[in-house]
Amino acid sequence: MSLWSWFLLPTLCLLPTSAAPRRGAPASANCELKPQQSELNSFLWTIKRDPPSYFFGTIHVPYTRVWDFIPDNSKEAFQQSSIVYFELDLTDPYTISALTSCQMLPQGENLQDVLPRDIYCRLKRHLEYVKLMMPSWMTPDQRGQGLYADYLFNAIAGNWERKRPVWVMLMVNSLTEVDIKSRGVPVLDLYLAQEAERLRKQTGAVEKVEEQCHPLNGLNFSQVIFALNQTLLQQESLRAGSLRIPYTTEDLIKHYNCGDLSSVILSHDSSQVPNFINATLPPQELITAQEIDSYFRQELIYKRNERMGKRVKALLEEFPDKGFFFAFGAAWLDEQCVGPLLGSELEKLGLLKWSAGT
Repeated sequence: MSLWSWFLLPTLCLLPTSAAPRRGAPASANCELKPQQSELNSFLWTIKRDPPSYFFGTIHVPYTRVWDFIPDNSKEAFQQSSIVYFELDLTDPYTISALTSCQMLPQGENLQDVLPRDIYCRLKRHLEYVKLMMPSWMTPDQRGQGLYADYLFNAIAGNWERKRPVWVMLMVNSLTEVDIKSRGVPVLDLYLAQEAERLRKQTGAVEKVEEQCHPLNGLNFSQVIFALNQTLLQQESLRAGSLRIPYTTEDLIKHYNCGDLSSVILSHDSSQVPNFINATLPPQELITAQEIDSYFRQELIYKRNERMGKRVKALLEEFPDKGFFFAFGAAWLDEQCVGPLLGSELEKLGLLKWSAGT
């Protein structure tokens, strides 16, 4: 689970999560090439040992939107595995407290004191707009579950003036109509964590919050201001109707359910921060955008892959007689995207080559 998704987690924990997934044949996902559920790409990889261990690629959307389209081999692998590991420990209260602490400005500082006045005023206006619109964005089902606009806004954006600007930037990106409509249902990663706990499986994580959090706080001040300004410009353009997001959450869900996520769409789900590189930027701003992109590729892909690979290897060696189920963001397991980096790291560290399917 990427830190982007951690903005969802406190809200998702507000409501009971015992609702069962839809039963019966899944609704059509309008898949052109693979219409049968049994033929869909399960995003499941196997490490061939006895017992086998698995890697399963998740996306960070409400589990009810994808569960019926996840093939049985993936669900059976989850059921059969005695140990389930995630990127982060989704059920440990420390995870939430550590994330909250990581987001905060130093004691005594407020966002108004840190940001340029014009950006602060634009940010405040945008949040006032979101708060005004949120009642109309929410669904009848959300209201029926006791989730109300003021409560939801405070759960997501409460205490925003005490947050570091980079976290406010991520928060603004999560305060859209599409995202608001999805609140109240666990994302797939969290649902699997809750199911593992319910089934009394041993669970764990290969990363700590600080390892994902500190790189975000590692941007310098000018880079953070650039990122927040670009985010506000995008949201202001969306409000004015002059911009359309090329890849939506609906696109992501459809492609995942059809088993044909392209690396382009997949990266929109798994990236830690938006991609600010744009050919229309002035030269100096383009350099800043490229510096941010390069920094995060190094910190959140290359270094992270090496760290995750070593820890997976250590776990498999420590428990040779246990079957593991590793549920990571699908981008890390995608053959066309980041997966080869993680895969080659595991091979380099002495593991058997993994193969798609069961």
